[in-house]
Amino acid sequence: MHLKDEQIGRLAEKVLGDLERAGLITQKQGRGTILEAIKSAIGADLKTEAALERDAEALLEQTLRSVGGEGIDRHRMLKMIKDKLAKERKIVL
Repeated sequence: MHLKDEQIGRLAEKVLGDLERAGLITQKQGRGTILEAIKSAIGADLKTEAALERDAEALLEQTLRSVGGEGIDRHRMLKMIKDKLAKERKIVL
């Protein structure tokens, strides 16, 4: 999934606001510092997911070349590969 910086900022604001309203967070630093940390965590997660997607696509292409690829549901096979790689890498999708 690709999100623009503005979208990541709004998501971070929502997460922080929800945590504050639920009383699950106590600020020891300024709100801006916390927002930047949340944005950074979201950005890192998106980069990890993008790398997983690229690796799954590459593995799918390699697999399709080796078996011929005829009659194989590409979308289903990609999902299976992504799920397997995510499990191996301990990534929650």
